[in-house]
Amino acid sequence: MLDVGEEGAGKPIVLLHSLLADRAVFDAIVPLLARERRVIVPDLPGFGGSSSAGATIEGIADRIASLFDALKLGTEADVLGNGFGGFIASMLAIRHGAKFDRLVLADTGIAFTPEGKQSFYAMADRVRQSGMEAIVDVAMKRLFPDDFIAAHPEIVVERRNALVKTNPEFFAEACHALATLDLTVQIGAIRNRTLVVVGELDTATPPEMSRALAAALPEAKLLEIPGCGHAPMVQEPETFVRAISGFLA
Repeated sequence: MLDVGEEGAGKPIVLLHSLLADRAVFDAIVPLLARERRVIVPDLPGFGGSSSAGATIEGIADRIASLFDALKLGTEADVLGNGFGGFIASMLAIRHGAKFDRLVLADTGIAFTPEGKQSFYAMADRVRQSGMEAIVDVAMKRLFPDDFIAAHPEIVVERRNALVKTNPEFFAEACHALATLDLTVQIGAIRNRTLVVVGELDTATPPEMSRALAAALPEAKLLEIPGCGHAPMVQEPETFVRAISGFLA
């Protein structure tokens, strides 16, 4: 089961959130997109009100693919994924690319470094032992640059409160899915027109990951957003929407 929010009318767009968030991370851009689009925002499997789909990106992508038929989206919907949601969106395109039109991959990549993979295993162990509180402060620093955290404590509190509600076991499953994922062999199979977007200051999935992703995709466009971290849709919602709107038009 997927818990899904929806707003607006027009060509559909499906938004997939990051590991360190829930679907509410898109709240600032949903009204902007909904002026012209039917905006569909699920909680990913294991997050919010959505049941788990297991500890593989393939299983999660297959669960998301079921939305297209369930919501009668046809084949004209666009898909935007951020972070973890971006990896899922890539796998969705690899396995079910004919179900949708264009693809926006924000702050994501092909695979993590060995050090990055180890950090996911460590996070999984910590939340299983001590709950989500054990990683939430580090998570905020991975979502946002320090100056944004200092200037917008209310947003950080909101995001922190959302993350601590996540089921620790499901979060650990997602960490393992990311730690074991490597799209190097499969990524070239994507045929959807793709825009890769990354925040200049992203420390969760650094810009070099997005650059490598864009280079591996046929004719993908790459756009870096100055001053932003892992969640440009929160930091600079209007800038983010402007950045993707030309591609999606």
